[in-house]
Amino acid sequence: MKICLLNDSFPPVIDGVANVVMNYAKILTEKGEDVLVATPRYPEADYEGYPYEVLDYKSYNIKDLVEGYRAGNPFDMNAIEKMVDFRPDIIHTHCPVASTIMARILKNEIDVPLVFTYHTKFDVDIARAVKGRFLQAQGANLLVDNISACDEVWTVSHGAGENLKSLGYQGDYRVVSNGVDFEKGKVDDSFVSEVVSKYDIPEDVPVFLFVGRLMKYKGLPLIIKAMDILSKGGNDFRLIIVGGGGDSEELKDMAVGFGLSVDAKNEDGDIISLSAAENPGKIIFTGPEHDRKVLRAWNTLAWLFLFPSTYDTNGIVVREAAACGLASVLIKDSCAAEGVTDGGNGYIIDETPEAMAALLKETGYDKETVKKAGDRAMDELYISWKDAVYDAFERYQVLIEEKKSGKLRPSKKERSDYFLRFASSLAEKTDKAFVIPRNIKDGMMENMTETIEEMQNTKKALTEKFWDKKDAMEGHFQEKRDHMKAKSQNLRSRIKGTVE
Repeated sequence: MKICLLNDSFPPVIDGVANVVMNYAKILTEKGEDVLVATPRYPEADYEGYPYEVLDYKSYNIKDLVEGYRAGNPFDMNAIEKMVDFRPDIIHTHCPVASTIMARILKNEIDVPLVFTYHTKFDVDIARAVKGRFLQAQGANLLVDNISACDEVWTVSHGAGENLKSLGYQGDYRVVSNGVDFEKGKVDDSFVSEVVSKYDIPEDVPVFLFVGRLMKYKGLPLIIKAMDILSKGGNDFRLIIVGGGGDSEELKDMAVGFGLSVDAKNEDGDIISLSAAENPGKIIFTGPEHDRKVLRAWNTLAWLFLFPSTYDTNGIVVREAAACGLASVLIKDSCAAEGVTDGGNGYIIDETPEAMAALLKETGYDKETVKKAGDRAMDELYISWKDAVYDAFERYQVLIEEKKSGKLRPSKKERSDYFLRFASSLAEKTDKAFVIPRNIKDGMMENMTETIEEMQNTKKALTEKFWDKKDAMEGHFQEKRDHMKAKSQNLRSRIKGTVE
């Protein structure tokens, strides 16, 4: 099977959705399928080392809007032509912006099933990027219009699907879970000791963990306030915060402002103290960590994973924690809490610092109790990426067969379809390389060849006719000259005779 995966983020940018696409591509390739990943181009990025083909297309810097990301040009017809030449059996897009616009143009060219996966609560992203309710509503309408044009919509959780419905989406959706690339089980104690040796982490002190982008909407202010409550209550602890993000410095300042002890890794990799306090407890910011084994070590060390995010639609980090036998503390009715039973394979709280502090004080200091919850999380919540991708592949096969048999219901025609046809047509005409889709180009080249041949034949015929005419005219003029010459000689002879 030939599979085309599209997403707006890919290394060197590492985020949750980029991780999803990389795992899909890697596992499908290992399975023996032919995979093409299309993503916006990042300057100086090397795409040669992947076991599958990565097609990078034109992009623009949008650092003023989203730091670290680039916006792809969905009308890069050179890239679309290459995807057409790849001839995928199915198209799977993971972002409702540039990637899905490009996927729709590709679908119009080759007419194969188009799948979209909804990973992120885009109403939150739109609200952060665009000010003003009217513009936010228009942005949501554009996203929904784009998504509705796909043949099938997948979501990573039921909550994600309902969030999509709240934006105005009226179609059906299918929940297709993501997996984790952590092996099931803990890492060796010796490796854990090696990872944490440079940090101030005493034995038998409860260790709480957060892993993810350091953004306030992930619930990090709630965690820090809960730690302040514990510290002021005389409870010792270590909170390990692993990750980087736009709110990193603000969160560090918040912790220092509460009077908590705070350590942080600087750019040189040294651990420095930002503040010290008389009250027990300490927060440690380790910075970003891309080594998966090191992340497994932190999940092995921790007593509980704290993830009070109501933004995330799936919470892969919760399942990564479960892979290491670590239970999570989650917010009631959040997407990340789906499948979690309070006191069973995790803990559910109200969205307040007081609720988290109370839960940690009551249960988080009982190592045996939280360990049992972690073991149940490992058995009940863990799903490997291989299992998740194989499930998706089976659905691919169903959609392809339904398309071939005519059972796949045609996707709804959206108003933007007309715009896309116009915009892609305009891009074809104005592209610097003048590259256009193959089926159009071949026809034009065939017509052009015929026209050139006709012109050449016409030129040849005219040339031959010209030379034929030239010879005839020269013969005619020669006859006239000979006739005039004879008459002139006759006249001269007559005149001479008369004179004599």
